[in-house]
Amino acid sequence: MTDRIKGFVVTLEKDLREDDAEATLTALRQIKGVLAVEPQLANIEDQLNRTRIRYELGKNILELIRSSSLAGP
Repeated sequence: MTDRIKGFVVTLEKDLREDDAEATLTALRQIKGVLAVEPQLANIEDQLNRTRIRYELGKNILELIRSSSLAGP
């Protein structure tokens, strides 16, 4: 039996201003079979998560650089 898909989540590469997102919303709404497209507003929790991820990524990169420089050629 084939599974059924009830929807998709689309993630934008960066937060857009509402007026700049209008063309994207219009395009998504024009896709055959799309019933509704509801924008999700960015909030402080999103910013906190991005900051934490950026910090962790930076920390991991520094650890990698340090460990590879200690290993030598």
